Amino acid sequence: MTSASYIFLAGASRGVGREIAQYLRAQQLKVKALLRTAAVAAELEGIGIEVVLGDALNVEDVERAILADEPIHTVISTIGGLPSDVERPDYPGNRNLIDAAVKAGVQKFILVSSIGAGNSVVAASPQVLEVLGKVLAEKDKAEQHLIASGLTYTIIRPGGLKSEPATGNGVLTEDPHIIGSINRADVAQLVGRCLNSQHTNNKILSAVDRNMLFGQREFAEFTLE
Repeated sequence: MTSASYIFLAGASRGVGREIAQYLRAQQLKVKALLRTAAVAAELEGIGIEVVLGDALNVEDVERAILADEPIHTVISTIGGLPSDVERPDYPGNRNLIDAAVKAGVQKFILVSSIGAGNSVVAASPQVLEVLGKVLAEKDKAEQHLIASGLTYTIIRPGGLKSEPATGNGVLTEDPHIIGSINRADVAQLVGRCLNSQHTNNKILSAVDRNMLFGQREFAEFTLE
């Protein structure tokens, strides 16, 4: 990554996206964030992030942000909706980001999805699928669009998310049967480490805390180096 290039982050206003924003800035990386509202813009600008107001559901907003003068090295998206949302951005918003990233010739696209999407549906309980089934189906469509785009990608599927400080025990695995919880701050660290890891190129990885597994299934941890 050159010193002139940016990390473009969609979803920085809350949750995992906010944790990623803080982690990237702590690493002295240049970050541009797409925000739908100005509510947290001042807070992000205060830690040195360039903010662009726009809605991921609007193609023009996305292209204006990604196809700007500054070269974008990597796009990271954590955007997602809630089961109660009328229009969830999980697929259409990510589709717009992926398509703009292709046009901009970005080097890598990191999509934060969820355990339960795609082939990891085998890890989710019937109760989870009943509540989140529609959301997970949209996330799967976004994953498939990214895989088909031709971009170098990393798809990270976290388990149940918690808001505690990082434990340092977050791990990645290619095993789609694994499920557990993980703190958002640990997901942010894993995403940050994937930025410059060639090993994660074109991989789909589940993210859990090794001490918060549901069940004691043995699994192989994915090595980032």
